[in-house]
Parts: sequence; structure tokens; C-alpha cells
Amino acid sequence: MRILNVLAQKPDSTGSGTYLAQLVAAQRAFGHEAAVICGIGPDDVVTTLPADVEVRAVRFETEAVPFPVCGMSDAMPYRATRYRDLTPAQCALYEAAFTEALDAMDASFRPDVVLCHHLYLLTAIARERLEHRPMGAVCHSTDLRQMQTHGLERERIIAGVRGLDRVFALHEEQAREVADVYGVDPARIDVVGAGYDCRVFAPAGEEAPGGAEVGDPRPARIVFVGKITQKKGVASLLRALDAVEAPAGLEADLIGGSGSEAELAEITAQVAACRWPVRLQGRRDPAAVAAFNRAADVFVLPSLFEGLPLVVVEALACGCKVVVTDLPGLRPWLERHIPGAPVTYVAMPAMASIDEAEPAALPAFEERLARAIEQAIAAPRVACDASGASWERVTERIVGALAACRAR
Repeated sequence: MRILNVLAQKPDSTGSGTYLAQLVAAQRAFGHEAAVICGIGPDDVVTTLPADVEVRAVRFETEAVPFPVCGMSDAMPYRATRYRDLTPAQCALYEAAFTEALDAMDASFRPDVVLCHHLYLLTAIARERLEHRPMGAVCHSTDLRQMQTHGLERERIIAGVRGLDRVFALHEEQAREVADVYGVDPARIDVVGAGYDCRVFAPAGEEAPGGAEVGDPRPARIVFVGKITQKKGVASLLRALDAVEAPAGLEADLIGGSGSEAELAEITAQVAACRWPVRLQGRRDPAAVAAFNRAADVFVLPSLFEGLPLVVVEALACGCKVVVTDLPGLRPWLERHIPGAPVTYVAMPAMASIDEAEPAALPAFEERLARAIEQAIAAPRVACDASGASWERVTERIVGALAACRAR
């Protein structure tokens, strides 16, 4: 088939960007033709997609669209505009730019099916503009957060999502939430999960073993991958590390970009004051992230809000033990697709909003996190088979559902 992939933001830097790029690579590997519409900054060069994929990028911070790329999260790892801050004039420019891209790609590429990312504004525009094409869209949870926190184009978005042929959810809990928020018939929602690149994220070979065995005298190594923000639990992680008792010592690497200079400054100061050595590594490419995972004993993601975190799957594929918040839908999905995975779940704190904890609940949460990290450090390394969560399997599920829509 000819598959048009549509994303309003950059096809890298975030989980949804990685999701799109990996699906496109797998589509090509399966012999499909693929094209991409995406949003990028004024000086960005798209390097994460296969060279033979046609890309039509809407370039923001230009005369046509004179504001930064819109971000589905309020804190993005690059300069971005919050959807809630768009003025009616900016919305009109956004729509005009993406409408032009959709019309041009529809005429030149003539897609058999269209796959959008995020159940949000661009998906609604695409549904209206390409009503003659079978169309599905992937929910990434940040779209649900936008719908629940402000009212930008709310009724239009709901109508567009209801008009999709298929909706793809990351896990069962998210599928129920999509049906609830948008009024989508559950029979049109497929649970497809998230994947990892098995060519990059794999255990170390015998010549380069990763992590420590129980009783190893060297310091335990902790790794975190994600945006350096408290919504990903970073400040709580640092306070928890201060409370961790590690007989042989402990060191941590925090990998990822930041969405707020002010918050990064606060976290940098917290890092400097931490009891154990902590390094802010900035953004790293997938091969470097895999190397950090292989060298680590425990991967920790104390996030307060996620869809289905790809970084957890990638860490497990590299042989890491994992400590993660008990996010809605995550535990049953991992148990189904990566049985026997060495994961320690930490009960979430009481929440003040969809992605912010009650301040009074944080000390107890951080105590639970510290004890979970100690438990994971002490546990033996356990191999698990993550192949059921590869991008190839995810792509098969999505493309199969889209092909069925086309056949009708």
C-alpha cells in the first residue's frame, strides 16, 4: 500500500516522533510505500526517516507560520507553542499550512490509507480534508491530556476523531479512555502497543557485559531517559536517590532534553547537591541510549503521566531491571507482551491534576521509589524476551487494520 503518515510536530525528539519514524521504517521494510507530513523548526533537517520516503514538512517560525512548532506536551524538549496559547489567527495559519501540505501530498502521492498521530487538531483537519481516504490515528495520551485541560477546537476535534475508520490505542486502559473522551465506538479501537528497535536495543554480547551481578563491588548504575522535568518525576527521583542505601555506592545518568530553562536550572542545582554522583547527559541518539542501558543495573522512570513509555521497553530489551510508576495500563500490557520482565512498580502519588502530584503526597511516593530502587539493585539480573513488542509486530497490527479499512 501507499501509506501517508501525518504528525504535527517533529519526527524525532519525543516518544510520538520516534513512534512515527519507526513505523515508517517498518512500513518500508515490509514493502509498502510511505510518505510523511510533519511540522519542523526553521533550521531543522529531517534525518530520522528512510532516505526514499517523501517528506512534506510544514516549517514553523517562518513568514507563513510565524510561531514555534506546536507541542502536544506543555513542556517539549525544544522550543514549542502550547496549543492552549494559540490565538484564532495562529490557528488559521496552522490550518492553512497543513491543509496545503495535505492537498499537495494527496495529489502527488495518492495514498491508499492515511495514518495520523495524536487524536487532536491536525487529525481532525486531515479527516475533513481527506474524507475520501481510509484513515486511522494513534493515540499517544498527550492528546487526551490536551482534551482534558482546555477547550481549543474541542467539538471539531471530537467530530474528526469520531469520523476515523480506526483508532489505535497503546493499551486497554487508554482504549477505554478514548471511548470515553471522544465517544468513539469501542469496536473501532484497536490496542496496538508501542515498540522498540531490536537492531539497536539488545543485550550486551559476551565481550561487553552490561550491569553488575549481585555482590559486584562497583557502584550500582542507574539510568533515566526522558524529558528533564518533574512531570517525568526527575525531581522526585533525585530526592529518592538521596534516600537510597547502596553498600557499594551508586551513580546515575539522566538522559534527555528539557522543556523549561527555569526547571532545568532547579534540577541542575538539585543534581549538584545530590548525595550520589549524578550526570545530566542531555539528549543522546538511540545507539548511545542503548549503550547507557546496557551499562546500567537499573532503569528508573518515575513519570507521573505517560501513554506507553517506549523507553521502558527499550531498557528491558537491553537487559535492564526496571523501576517504573504503576501507570494506568502499563502493567497488564508488559505482562502480556514481555512476560517475566524484571519490573518493580511504584504506586502513584495522589494527583492534583492529570500530570501533577499533590505536593503533600510526594514524600511518601519518593520513599516508595527509594525502596524500589534498592530492591531492584539487590535483585539478580533476569533475561526476558521483548520480541513481542518490536516495531515490526506493532506495524503488522496497524497496517493490517488499515488494509481491512481499505478493502471495505
